[in-house]
Amino acid sequence: MYTGSCLCGEVRVEVSGSITSIIHCHCSLCRKNSGTAFATNGFVNTEDFIITKGQEQLSEFSFKPGRTRYFCKCCGSPVYSSDNDDKSRIRIRLGIFDSDITELVLSHNFVTSKANWEQLETSLPCYEKHEPGR
Repeated sequence: MYTGSCLCGEVRVEVSGSITSIIHCHCSLCRKNSGTAFATNGFVNTEDFIITKGQEQLSEFSFKPGRTRYFCKCCGSPVYSSDNDDKSRIRIRLGIFDSDITELVLSHNFVTSKANWEQLETSLPCYEKHEPGR
């Protein structure tokens, strides 16, 4: 069981299953959305994810049709995103969790889009786009 919250604590979430396909994404969209050099994202099954507090505090933004990002309207913390083409799972920002994550990061993705000021020193695989098999 994983528990998490936004920065102000108005939104709280729980995940009862595992987190899969954890990656560090360096694409320009993730950098802009997170305000950092990269975003660490993973997938959870929709049935394993619940918002335990603050559903009414979530705002949404659709950058692409069918893909929606949800964030706390009080503090602006990104919480999760959904894709109408795959309703069985959601993508979640791992920074939201208060619990320790037991699954490991698989790779750095979209490294050709990384910030020019970022020094990428890693033993993880690096890919120009998504990791193979996705």
